[in-house]
Amino acid sequence: MDIESGTANQIEIIYEDEFLVAINKEAGLLVHRSWLDKGETRFALQLTRDAVGCHVFPVHRLDKPTSGVLLFAKSSAVARSLTEAFTEHKVTKQYLAVVRGFMPEQGTVDYELSFKPDAIADKFANLDKPAQEAVTHWRRLAQVELPFAVSKKHDTSRYSLMRLTPETGRKHQLRRHMRHLFHHIVGDTSHGDGRHNRFFRSQYGCTRMLLHAQSLALSHPVTGEPLLLKAELDEQWMNILKEFSWVESAEV
Repeated sequence: MDIESGTANQIEIIYEDEFLVAINKEAGLLVHRSWLDKGETRFALQLTRDAVGCHVFPVHRLDKPTSGVLLFAKSSAVARSLTEAFTEHKVTKQYLAVVRGFMPEQGTVDYELSFKPDAIADKFANLDKPAQEAVTHWRRLAQVELPFAVSKKHDTSRYSLMRLTPETGRKHQLRRHMRHLFHHIVGDTSHGDGRHNRFFRSQYGCTRMLLHAQSLALSHPVTGEPLLLKAELDEQWMNILKEFSWVESAEV
């Protein structure tokens, strides 16, 4: 099945057919309304609905500061099918991230995460849920050592370009797992390291979190055909990749 691309109403549509629509969500855009961001007026769900001219149903989430592939269904029946596919780990999600430090070449973190409800999406959820299983696989794509003393303990600073593949889909899973490993994602203001965030802002003009949902692979819920959705990186991401000579390493 061919992936079609285009832009509409400030939303980049990377795939659309009569059953599905996928967009490249920009960093800073909420998927839907949230009491935590009452001042926001733009939401991916509404913008996508307006762009395609019909109601759409979210089947997974991306954090507000995370960019990349976001998939919607055009009917409740297809949404149920896709939700089941995500729940049963039949969808492969691959993220690109820049983290502090040199990470091992590859590995897996299996670390349970406490439940963090969303004010709207989890309005009726059980708030006393026990910690949830959370598994993330990683592969290091590239690394760089810079002649800048971001930390007082070191004369240089090290960073790794990572391919992160979550097996589960817990809230802020990748951000919390990287913090657990002491390899915070650069630009993460909630779970990251402020020193490195400030350094990337001042040195490279990078004001966003460097986490991007680069691809989504699944079987089409109606036709059964394999579907690979890819989202291109924005200007700030590309500036960092060029600065560190990481462009080829970041390709899917």
